[in-house]
Amino acid sequence: MQLRLTRKLISAALLSSAIAASPVFAAESGAGLSSAEQGNYLLELKRLYLTENERQALLAHCNDLLKTYALRAAYQVGQAQRQDRLYQVREGEPGELLLREEVRGQQGTNLAVRNQRVALFGVDPFVRYECPSSGVSCVLHNPNDGSPLLSIVRDHQGAAELAKALSFLIRNLQKG
Repeated sequence: MQLRLTRKLISAALLSSAIAASPVFAAESGAGLSSAEQGNYLLELKRLYLTENERQALLAHCNDLLKTYALRAAYQVGQAQRQDRLYQVREGEPGELLLREEVRGQQGTNLAVRNQRVALFGVDPFVRYECPSSGVSCVLHNPNDGSPLLSIVRDHQGAAELAKALSFLIRNLQKG
């Protein structure tokens, strides 16, 4: 239910921004993310999360996406060690992203928490992801070294949206 509602809100917000800016997109197609596209995306997020602060809107959006596409034990049918994987991002020191990973066993009794600092100065802000067809999860990669950063449920659209939001967040945090 939450997944469907979040998708509808995101789709509606992005669709309205795409319709409003369609002449700009036609003129700049194939050029990566334009400043007009970035501006429209951030404007829609600020409107969606009722804030004037881009960073707060990006953090809230990333955390909502991480909740929506969390890899839950219920999705891991047929695996021996089924676990919930929950993530949360927040701002650290200037140029740093803090990632909190919470892993719960299927019974909910075992809990492991890991905090990771991701240094962002001097790295490519584009977050890459892959969703192998043989698995139940998508993996988003660390922009520093390409190592796995986090895992979400296997959903190409969700992984693409989360990668985009994290990329914009990284750009914002690199400003200091």
